[in-house]
Amino acid sequence: MNDTFERLTNYLLSKNDTLSYGQARTWVELFWEDFESSYAKAGYEYKGKEAAEQAVRTYINHYGHRLHDVEIRNPKFKHLLNQDDHLKH
Repeated sequence: MNDTFERLTNYLLSKNDTLSYGQARTWVELFWEDFESSYAKAGYEYKGKEAAEQAVRTYINHYGHRLHDVEIRNPKFKHLLNQDDHLKH
């Protein structure tokens, strides 16, 4: 699983060089979790990690270049994503 997240994080960083590695990794993990939980809540049968990876790639293709502009209001995630002190890749 770590290899998959690593691959997706690097893919996101190729789309958005403003994000730090940590921020990109957090976005990937949040996208993955969102896809899996939404799928489960809708009552769909789990299609495996390949389906989740494809969904995350789709999110990155659509939104990846603008993720650094997202303003996070949820305190659960705000400290993870809107920090300027992250090291850039």
